[in-house]
Amino acid sequence: MKILSTVLLTIVFTIQIQGQTTPPQELSLNSGPIEDRFEYIFKNSRNYREDGRRYEVVRYENLLTLKGHTLDSLNALKVKLKSTEGIVNTQSEEIESLKKSLNSTKETLDNTIAEKDSMSLFGMQMGKTGYNVLMWGIIIGLFALMIFFILKFKSSNSLTKAAQHKLAEVESEFDEHRRIALEREQKVRRQLQDEIMKHKKSK
Repeated sequence: MKILSTVLLTIVFTIQIQGQTTPPQELSLNSGPIEDRFEYIFKNSRNYREDGRRYEVVRYENLLTLKGHTLDSLNALKVKLKSTEGIVNTQSEEIESLKKSLNSTKETLDNTIAEKDSMSLFGMQMGKTGYNVLMWGIIIGLFALMIFFILKFKSSNSLTKAAQHKLAEVESEFDEHRRIALEREQKVRRQLQDEIMKHKKSK
């Protein structure tokens, strides 16, 4: 019973010390990047050595809070990713529409060049030179718009890839941290079980 009481008192004392410790001002569990929140957990954990091995003690409430923040970040990234994909799809449709419009304009221009010098446009007669200038102006304008939307598409595509990469990194970090936390919890449970068994044997 003395050994068990000593172990329980040690655990309670460790939890009380953690609750009274003020975290560094530059790190917070409820604000800042996910990396800083993980660093907060690491810096505010307690460690001890036994049998030449180092053990970490982390507050369960902190792990739950960190899990919630991590899931919130993942959900925000997923929403942003869906929004970016919607923008990319819209811009792709606009680019296709501009391509069709450009091809139609080029076809009209080719047919017009073969006609007489005097042409009718929107009910008005105009010379071939003026007509050509107008049509080429429209083509150049459409081409400029198409280039603009292509560049926007590439930019949105880069954002999508960056968001996917960030999402994969956050999920990987979360899985690794959960694995480490489970290992630590298992080690602490095994240690407590060993102490209980030693106590039973000593009776």
